[in-house]
Amino acid sequence: MRSLDPEIGLMGLGHIVEADRAIHRVHVHEEGHLGSFRGPAALGFFLTGTSLMPRTRTENDRDTGEPDPAPSPALAAALERLRLQGAVFLRAEYREPWAYESLPGPVTADLLRPGERRVILFHVIASGRCWVTVGDGERHWASAGDVVVLPYGDQHRMGGTGDAEVVPITTFMDPPPWPQMPVLRLGTGGSLTDVVCGYLHSTDPLFDPELRVFPPAFVVRPPPGPAADWVRANVEFALARTATGGVPALATRLPEMLLVEILRLHLASAPAVEQGWVAALRDPVIAPAMALLHGAPAHRWTVTELARATAVSRSLLDARFREVLGRSPIRYLTEWRMHLARDLLTTTDLAVVVVARRVGYDAEEAFSRAFKRRHGASPRVWRAAAG
Repeated sequence: MRSLDPEIGLMGLGHIVEADRAIHRVHVHEEGHLGSFRGPAALGFFLTGTSLMPRTRTENDRDTGEPDPAPSPALAAALERLRLQGAVFLRAEYREPWAYESLPGPVTADLLRPGERRVILFHVIASGRCWVTVGDGERHWASAGDVVVLPYGDQHRMGGTGDAEVVPITTFMDPPPWPQMPVLRLGTGGSLTDVVCGYLHSTDPLFDPELRVFPPAFVVRPPPGPAADWVRANVEFALARTATGGVPALATRLPEMLLVEILRLHLASAPAVEQGWVAALRDPVIAPAMALLHGAPAHRWTVTELARATAVSRSLLDARFREVLGRSPIRYLTEWRMHLARDLLTTTDLAVVVVARRVGYDAEEAFSRAFKRRHGASPRVWRAAAG
């Protein structure tokens, strides 16, 4: 399969396009800048250098609604520092029943950014309902307005509500170069699921697969209000452009701004995010321990075992967690488990008892008590409220 890179134009957004990438050869929109963004409502931007800088908030700036938690200063600062490069590279029309398997992660990455081993993938669901799964993991369901994120670009499967044979994506996707944004079609004439697909690349520790800050796949539902309206408007614009044959090199900042907003929503409930959580990802003592906790949250960790596995003393590990994160390693683990449980309850059909076991609880009752302490409602009440 040919590399996509020769057909990707780096849109300077005020800069000169690279000499060896003439503008008439731009077939997929790609941007690179510092994602300095405070929410979709704050769309008064100006460009300076290669950074996207927010103007001072005006009367047009609005909060993103009651369900949308305000970002902590630490999280906001971390997201503002993200350097991202990405593109909206295709859209898809799937008709029931349908299901497919993507290319392996490294193959997808090399296709989109030659030489890279991984990229961040996202799918914005414009209409319909579908599921996504990585490996033998659970199915995460998404509906119109939801955003599916694969933070490590893993090989994955997607499908609709009906039973269908899973086919390789190469059976219905032509290899690049693409003269314009491709529209993939799969299915046999049933109800439509319309998807806009994009990718991003970042070297930030947030996306280090060893740290496993994120699950392999997750779904975020922007709360009603400006956040959801902003996503919908940008998706409708992309759909309209492709429907009329427009080339995909359109001046949109959708990939970068979308990911920053989605991460803000997803990470708002992460433990210790209001303190030094992001700094801990770079800490030589804490980061290896966090990688183990994130990688095996159901394991019965003790501080002694964690210290031994990371080749530090028990006292040093405990002290660093308390100094940087404001809590002990075991308390952090408990809160991380509740963070994962919330996602599983919201976007999967797993029974509460199964979710409990996935995050390290043998007894559903103990899990329910811990969840209610963290989130203020029992797992079943939380799931019902989340819809």
